[in-house]
Amino acid sequence: MTAAPQIVVDPAALADEPQVRKLGQWSRLPVKAKAGAILLGLFVLAGVIGPMVAPYSPDYQSTNPALALHAPDGQFLLGTTQSGQDVLSQLLTGIRMTLELALLVGVIATVLSVVVGVTSAFLGGLRDEAMSLISNVFLVIPQLPLLILLLGYLPQKGQTATILVLSLLGWAWGARVIRAQTLAIRSRDFVAAARETGESTWRIIAVEIVPNQVSLIAASFVNTVLYAIGTSVALAFLGLADLSSWSLGTMLYWSQSAQALQLGAWWWFVPPGLAVALMGTGLVLLNTGIDEFGNPRLRDAARAVRIGGRRQYPADPTPVWQPGAQPRSGLGRLVHSFSRASLADHGTAAGGRTS
Repeated sequence: MTAAPQIVVDPAALADEPQVRKLGQWSRLPVKAKAGAILLGLFVLAGVIGPMVAPYSPDYQSTNPALALHAPDGQFLLGTTQSGQDVLSQLLTGIRMTLELALLVGVIATVLSVVVGVTSAFLGGLRDEAMSLISNVFLVIPQLPLLILLLGYLPQKGQTATILVLSLLGWAWGARVIRAQTLAIRSRDFVAAARETGESTWRIIAVEIVPNQVSLIAASFVNTVLYAIGTSVALAFLGLADLSSWSLGTMLYWSQSAQALQLGAWWWFVPPGLAVALMGTGLVLLNTGIDEFGNPRLRDAARAVRIGGRRQYPADPTPVWQPGAQPRSGLGRLVHSFSRASLADHGTAAGGRTS
């Protein structure tokens, strides 16, 4: 008898396996998700370390008249305001304040969406109808006028009031979407099996229902953060936020109040406006990437293979060979498809040759 060969495993290869697996998971993400994550990561990094590396205090006002509306140079990289305040320092501080508000609103509103949407759909009956009625009421209310009224009459206009009001009005859409998905999941076999084994209702919701909606909940969170950034900037621009704290919206408010556009001080309003636009772009890309990653149809539609020197998408008609075509490569040339128009044209051409 011949002995089986001994298998030798390199310990270094085993140590590198989890790292390779992590890199493989990152490589499977859509390009949109990667671009959005990197863009948002830059802003999160700026928000974390920005106030610590800011060259000046955002509230510092220079007494030198020559530094009022000073154009960008080596000393002031983004110029100064009408009061001689450094725009770069205000921008770095404002990014942190805007991201803090948006993330807190996203967390609170998403938790409310998950609780209301999953509970109402799983329990059903009168509780589902009551919660759905409340969600519909919040959906049909014009949010921006109501936000203006609430924040205009509140005695305190700080970050806490804005976070609470935005969270109160920003959960209904996510709850509606999560409820619809829960209605489709609760009739699955694994949920019925969990009920038959005697699992409690809240354990089924927490272990069976919610984990199957992670991608949908993540997309709802990203949408809510995007809504919070845009709405908070708009409210601050209208003067309905705490104007004593620096955010991207308050920067735009003070630049508009000082007529920076008419004075040609573009460096005062362009950086905060561009920061809001780039954060929104990163969130949209991340949300689209999450949808593509969680939906197999979108994921397959984004892939393309090269056949016969041509990029072929899964949604394209199936290519066939053209008889007598000059091949561009060793595989020949693909010019026809099984679509109705191409087959009709091919049949007409064949009939003309036979006649």
